[in-house]
Parts: sequence; structure tokens; C-alpha cells
Amino acid sequence: MVVIGAGIAGVACARELRDAGVPVQIRERGRVAGGRMASRRFDGRPADLGAAYFTVSDPEFAEVVRGWQAAGLAREWTDTFVAYDAGGRRAAPGPVRWSAPRGLRSLVEHLARDLPVVVNRLVLSVEPGPTVDGEDCAAVVLAMPGPQAALLLDPALVPATDAVGRQRWSPTLAAMLRFPCRRWTDFGGAFVNDHPLLSLVCDDGDRRGDGAAVLVAHTTDGFAAGHLAQPTAAAPQIEAAVRDLLALPDRAEFVHVHRWTYAKPADGGGPDTGFHLDDDGVGLAGDAFGRPRVQTAWRSGRDLGRALARRLA
Repeated sequence: MVVIGAGIAGVACARELRDAGVPVQIRERGRVAGGRMASRRFDGRPADLGAAYFTVSDPEFAEVVRGWQAAGLAREWTDTFVAYDAGGRRAAPGPVRWSAPRGLRSLVEHLARDLPVVVNRLVLSVEPGPTVDGEDCAAVVLAMPGPQAALLLDPALVPATDAVGRQRWSPTLAAMLRFPCRRWTDFGGAFVNDHPLLSLVCDDGDRRGDGAAVLVAHTTDGFAAGHLAQPTAAAPQIEAAVRDLLALPDRAEFVHVHRWTYAKPADGGGPDTGFHLDDDGVGLAGDAFGRPRVQTAWRSGRDLGRALARRLA
């Protein structure tokens, strides 16, 4: 069978299938695995431009995280962010946020290390059978945002097309800003409430543990929606907003802006575990089936993989 998409949901699904003895191949249109747990290197140093961190509450996911931790890939980061709102700056305690010194993408790559992942493989169609680009499959999983899955699905696959059609997604721009030196008051991450441009700012040097003078900012969906065609043109506005928020005197030495057209399910907030699997043999997995969390995507893929393994046994 075929899993389309090598983000954490697709990889978790494929691992369950492989462990159950079901032959599986992951096909990924990008150059690397990771999906929205995306990291990019700048002058040899990684910066997370997708998910900012992850939290852990599921016991089985905790086992996976312990494996990452033992391999030196994951670390406990902080249980306290700050929040900026009309009342100023305040502490915002919460669950322990985890980060990855080599970038969150390294965690997905570790999970996929012994799985058959084919990168740079663009899938064009999923049709009844099911077939993937004309190839018969026992089943197929689309582990990606619904609007992207809709481009692949034949309309005759009614349950799956209906399921992806119900999904609503919001965009964001993620900007990496490198400064000459650290001139801000210590913080790990900052929720920015009721701001016309910013929604989250993370101290990537603190998150990575190397003390680099690097910040990563995520914009509001409203601001992003107006800059999806030319995201790089938004760099000066994002830099100005970050400098104003943190009262920074220095301009950034370098700014890189990444566009996420489908950054987060807009109607998330339900149970953490969910997936779609229909009688046509088409499955859907990801954080659209619960709260927008890394753990949600992992659980969705895991549970879909188990359901498919039982069906195909």
C-alpha cells in the first residue's frame, strides 16, 4: 500500500503498517521528510520554520519522545512562555514544550529511518480501486492538509472528497530573523495576542540551546492571507513588528520568510485522536482530526495505521 506524505502523520502510519507486516511505501513530493515539522539550515545552523515545539500527554507518544531524547534529538525546552497583550507582558505558564537541537524535522527523519521513503515523488491522482497514478494498491493514505488532498482525489471517491471538503485551514508566514547580537530580555517563546501582524515569536537560540541571536516569528492568518503571492515582500513589515514588540535597537542582519498556505486547521479543537478510513480503501490522517498539535498528527497516523493493519491482515 501507499502513504502519500512524509510528515509525522504519514510516517507514524507507515511505521504501524510495517510493524504489522504490511508492505508499504511512503511517497513525498518534497526533497526531505518532515512536512510541517520543517527545519531549514542557514549557514549550517537549523531553524524551525513550521511547528514551533511539541507537547506530550499520550503515553505511547511519550515512549517515542524518550527514544528521541536518548538519541540526543529532543530536549525539554520550557514550561513558561510570555504573553503580550493590551496589558503588557506577563508570564504564561503551561505544559512542558519540547524542542529539537537539530530541528524538528530530524525527529520525523529518525522515525522514518528504516522505512521506504521516496522523496521528490509527485503523486498526481488517487482514483477508485484504489489506484495511485494508475498503480493498483491495497489501500492508500493521504497524510496532508485537506485542500492538498482534494487536488489528488478523484471525485468518484465520495467519502474521502467529502471529508477533505469539510476541512478549513488558515495560513501563516514564518520568518527567521538573525541579529548581530542578543539584545532582548530573556524569554523562550511569546504569544502575541490581538496584534495585527504577529501571533508567536520564539527565541530560536534558546529553543535550540546554542544561544544564537536568532528569532522566529509567525504571523497572523489575516496578515499572511494578504501576502501569500509574494511572501518575501512582507519581510520588512515582519522585522519592524518584531523589533517594536521587543524594543530592539538593531536591525536584523538577515530575514527569511517562509509561506505556509495551509499552516493550521482552522476548525481544530476536537479530540486528539481521529482519522478517516472508508470502504474505498482511502485513509486520511493528520492534525485536522483534532487539536493542531504534533502529538495529534502522530496519533492520527498511528491509529489509522493500526486500523488499516487490521483490515489488511
